[in-house]
Amino acid sequence: MTSDTSNKYFLGFFLALAAGLIWSFGAPTIRYMVDAQIYQWHYLFCRGITVATILVIFLLYKEGLAFRHNFKKVGLSGLLGGVGLAFAFIFFIFGMTFTSAATTLFMIGTQPLFSGLFAYIFLREYVRSATVVACVISLLGMFLMAYNDWQAGTLLGWLFGLLCSIGFSVFAVTLRWRPDTPKFTTIIIAGITCSLFSIIMITISADEYTMPMRNVLLSMLHGSFVAIGLICLSIGARYLPAAEFMLLSLLEVVGGVLWCWMPIFGINEVPSSVTLLGGATIIFAITYHAVGIRQPSTPPTL
Repeated sequence: MTSDTSNKYFLGFFLALAAGLIWSFGAPTIRYMVDAQIYQWHYLFCRGITVATILVIFLLYKEGLAFRHNFKKVGLSGLLGGVGLAFAFIFFIFGMTFTSAATTLFMIGTQPLFSGLFAYIFLREYVRSATVVACVISLLGMFLMAYNDWQAGTLLGWLFGLLCSIGFSVFAVTLRWRPDTPKFTTIIIAGITCSLFSIIMITISADEYTMPMRNVLLSMLHGSFVAIGLICLSIGARYLPAAEFMLLSLLEVVGGVLWCWMPIFGINEVPSSVTLLGGATIIFAITYHAVGIRQPSTPPTL
C-alpha cells in the first residue's frame, strides 16, 4: 500500500467512524423530547427541514449555484430513493417512541441484508452465500426481538423499526440501480418529502402547529447529526472497502444502545436480556456478512 493510498484509507476509515458515532447520538436526542408521542410529526417536520437546509448549504459551498441542475438528473431512481428515505426517517421516530431504542436500532442494523435481498429481487444482482446465511441468522434475531416486544405490548414499535430498515434499503438499492443519481439531491428530496408529509399529518391530526422550544432545538440538533453524518459517510465511502464500511456502520447501532443505557446521559433505558440476545445475533450476522463479502467470489455461469 503506497503512502497516498494509506492516507486515503485512514481518511475514509476516520470519516466512516465519525459518521457512525455522530448518528449514534440520534437515539438519545429523541429520548430527551417532551411528550414524544404527541409531537412526533412536529419533530419530523423540523428535522426534515434541517437536513435539507444543511445539505443545500453544503452543495452551494461545493458546487455553487450549479448544484440546482442536479434536480434535473434525479429521475425515477432519485424520486423513489427520496421517498424511501423519507419514510425511513418517519418510521425511525415512531419506532423510537413506541419501543426501546435497542429494538429500533438493532432492527435498523439489518439494512445491509435487506439491501442485498432487494438488489437480488429487483436488480438481479448476484447474491453471495454469505448474504443468504446472514439473512437467515438475522431473521432469528429479529424473531427474538419481535417475541419480546409482543410480550411487552410494544410490537408496533418493532414493526416501525423493520419498516425503517426497509426504507433505508429502498434508498440504497435505487442508488445502485442508477449509480449516477445525485445522492445529496436525493437526500434533500427526502428531507422535503418528510416535512411536507408531516405538515399534512399535523393538519389532519394535531390540535396545534407548534411544539415546545426544547423539542424544536432537539429536532434541529438531530437533523444536524443526520446531515453531517451523511456528508462524512459520502466522502469516506470513496476510500473504504464496502465490507469495512458496513462494519463501521454498526457503531450507530451499538453506540445508540449504549448512550440510552449508560447512566451518564440520564436515560437509563436498560434493554431486556432477550432484546440484547436478538441484537447480538443481528450484529453477528452483519459481521459474518461483511467478512464473507471480502472473500473473492465468482457468480455461477449458466
